[in-house]
Amino acid sequence: MSNKSVTYAAVTVILIFVVYMIWDTASFRNNKPSEIKSEASVPTTDKWEINKTLMVSMGNLRSVAVTDSGSVVTGGESFVSYFDRDLNLKWQLEMENAVTALATGGDIIYAAAGEVIILLTIQGEIIEEWGPFEANSLITSISANSGLIAFADAVNKRIFILGRDGVVVRMLGQSDNNFLIPSPYFDVVLLDDNTILAANTGRHRVERWDENAVLTEYFGTPGTAPDSFCGCCNPAHMALAGDYIVTAEKGINRIKILRKNGEFVEYVSSDNNFTNSVPLDLAASDDKIFAANPADSKLYIFKRK
Repeated sequence: MSNKSVTYAAVTVILIFVVYMIWDTASFRNNKPSEIKSEASVPTTDKWEINKTLMVSMGNLRSVAVTDSGSVVTGGESFVSYFDRDLNLKWQLEMENAVTALATGGDIIYAAAGEVIILLTIQGEIIEEWGPFEANSLITSISANSGLIAFADAVNKRIFILGRDGVVVRMLGQSDNNFLIPSPYFDVVLLDDNTILAANTGRHRVERWDENAVLTEYFGTPGTAPDSFCGCCNPAHMALAGDYIVTAEKGINRIKILRKNGEFVEYVSSDNNFTNSVPLDLAASDDKIFAANPADSKLYIFKRK
């Protein structure tokens, strides 16, 4: 074969390789989870204010949840307390271990205590205990809808989806789309359509997973912009507020409201005296946002100005 033929053949191989690489890259991009980009507005002043504070004296406050009727549940070291919508204490229950997360679903309260979930009635009676689900786990968040319960395990870096009987139906975080969780802040929100919003804190983003445990999209970038998540391990906490998401951060201790596509809506609290390194756990009702502060063991109730 002549040198000219060899040259033509080599060029042809190179062109085929380049075309393949372009096609392969395009195919990968079409199949990977989509990043949601939002156009955040300029920083604004806080649109909410502290309407009430509640000092929790039974133990160090760590978590909060709200029932459909507006009653408030708090938990910590080592207790669960139940208040009516006017914050009148109805009952307190001493627990064996610290309550690290709370959720409500119908007439049931789900209280995470280390490796297990304790189910209680709204009258304060223990129904049963679920778990442990993994060795050395730390449940940092629970969320419930009408048919399922989801919880996040910060040690094993997985999200577990349970049926109403407490049996695991699927898990998130086992595939290549794993969770990067550098510290014990790992929140989950279970939506009514059984999709999951997960705080992948080491990547500074919120991810949406469908009911088949497939990562479909995400939003969030590191930074101090209103729609970004600052410092390490953010967003530290999340709560659903109607069609919006409320997030809490540490580093710059701020609470803000986002649309479900990550678009910044407004600050709840950015000009405050909260301890920078201690984020506040969140819950929301129709017109209030509840923030449990472990630094001073106070529950802060925010209302729109």
